[in-house]
Amino acid sequence: MEYVKAFLIGGCFCLIGQILIDKTSLTPARILVSYVVAGVFLGAIGLYEPLMEFAGAGAGVPLTGFGYQLARGVKEAVNEMGFLGIVMGGLKTTAGGITAAIICGLIASICFRDADKS
Repeated sequence: MEYVKAFLIGGCFCLIGQILIDKTSLTPARILVSYVVAGVFLGAIGLYEPLMEFAGAGAGVPLTGFGYQLARGVKEAVNEMGFLGIVMGGLKTTAGGITAAIICGLIASICFRDADKS
């Protein structure tokens, strides 16, 4: 049942993104940023934690989950370190995702060279 819940919630996030792409003039980059900001906002008002408990990876893997993790990390680090926690907290909790993105980007840049356009 966990897989079904994760699939349904993650699928809803994808459906919303696809509707935004099809029905608005928003660029994919703006939609991605909106998803991260939505995760931060929903985490700040206390709605994302119950969604994470219900859907697991369906809520934790999409960009909204990344925004939620950033905000949660900053909040915890500010309580521990003070002002320095604003910078350190988000990086500490999302280091795995950031590292994976950098490594995948590096591998893709090595495997696929940009062709000359002239």
